Amino acid sequence: MQLPIVTPAPLVVTHTAIFRDLFENKCQFRHFQNYLTGLTVLSNKSMANMVRCILDSADKTNLSRFLSAANWSDEKVNDRRIEYLLEQTKAIRKKSAEGRLLLDDTLCEHVGSLFEYVDRHYNHGDATYPLAHNVVTSHFVSGAVRFPVDLRQYRRYEEVTHWEEFVHKYFPEREIPKQKKERTKLHKEVDKELLKDADFQVLQAQFQTKIALGIELIQKALERTLPFDTVLFDGWYLAPELVREIEAHDKNWISLLKKNRNLETNSFTLRDAEGKPILLAGPHIQVEELVKLIPHTAFQKVEIDQKNYWCFSLGVRIPELGKVRIVISFENAELTGTFAILVTNRVDWNATQIIRIYLQRWPIETFYQDSKQLLGMDEYRMRSAEAIRKHWCLVFVGYSFLHLDCLPQSPKESMDFPSKTIGEACRQQAQALIQALILHAHDLLKQDVKVQEVFEILFAKQTHLSPAIPS
Repeated sequence: MQLPIVTPAPLVVTHTAIFRDLFENKCQFRHFQNYLTGLTVLSNKSMANMVRCILDSADKTNLSRFLSAANWSDEKVNDRRIEYLLEQTKAIRKKSAEGRLLLDDTLCEHVGSLFEYVDRHYNHGDATYPLAHNVVTSHFVSGAVRFPVDLRQYRRYEEVTHWEEFVHKYFPEREIPKQKKERTKLHKEVDKELLKDADFQVLQAQFQTKIALGIELIQKALERTLPFDTVLFDGWYLAPELVREIEAHDKNWISLLKKNRNLETNSFTLRDAEGKPILLAGPHIQVEELVKLIPHTAFQKVEIDQKNYWCFSLGVRIPELGKVRIVISFENAELTGTFAILVTNRVDWNATQIIRIYLQRWPIETFYQDSKQLLGMDEYRMRSAEAIRKHWCLVFVGYSFLHLDCLPQSPKESMDFPSKTIGEACRQQAQALIQALILHAHDLLKQDVKVQEVFEILFAKQTHLSPAIPS
């Protein structure tokens, strides 16, 4: 049995007033506050459990309708959230030259195929294809200030176009392979024919790659006038069209570079340990092959945040990306084990600058971890895409309130990092609600309500009792 919740969480009460006009009536606004409270403090974040634990909550049907059918806009709520965060963090943020916009995506895995747009997506971590929703997000970082900005749901080409259905329609004798390589080969053979179908053309026009979604997120961040100077992302987003979009707005970018990317050999000179030029055959060389040729003496030790890296930096040209600077980094002086390669359009930055800035990408990883483990980002059970999108929106709102509570409160504190974790903030909200419960029970006892009746009032939903609550 869980303790009942007799009031919205203190952070919810403090920060939600600014959103009141975005909801049609008090009932919608109460659902908004209750859902945020449930996400923040309950371990089981299902709507059924929220209704069971929150005394002021309507039944599950009404709460479900709030997400799936109620006339409120998650886009407007998100817009208001960003405006509010920028206002609240004005005194803590660093100058715009030190602001970063991060891009990445995450999987919200599920069991069952009844969720709208659910599909099998590739998990880079373990090379599996779990059933999931794939969410591309942008994130803002400026010193201690770090919060999610916008979200786009990625849908695979085959799911958007109902590709298998059209293959069966026009090529009924063809068996659709499960392996990626053979499936790609079939695409090349049949897609030209499928595109002659007007219905297939309409569906194909709706498809957007992750790169296209990333560009949308950058454009939206610029539209919001977020104070950032550099965009950070991993190698999956390093595409010419995304880079062009960033550079068109005079912004910088840093990315991981895949080890098989080609460098133009005529764009640089590599020297051996004696300082003599190393002759490179052919117009291109893969980065991993270049690493084998670099003498150990060319790597320099760099210390960042009390951690050592051994780095080699070089200005090169990469086909379709142009002139860039790469940094090859090992974590030991012996230059053994794995290595990372960073690439940026800022050819004038040194290895220390590039690594230090790219390490600021880490908050998007901790956001994914915290939002899933603490706020139930992937624990939804609603089926419609609209309801799921609104759930994600409210997770962003709940995370933002908690983050505001984590920011340094005094100029004496470091402005580079939050003063506490999201987990600590969640636990403090839960403790505050226990105190509110104790005080509420005390008030009822002062009204001469018997102990048994107090218990029945507080645990009515959990014990299926329905006592009359004293006014």
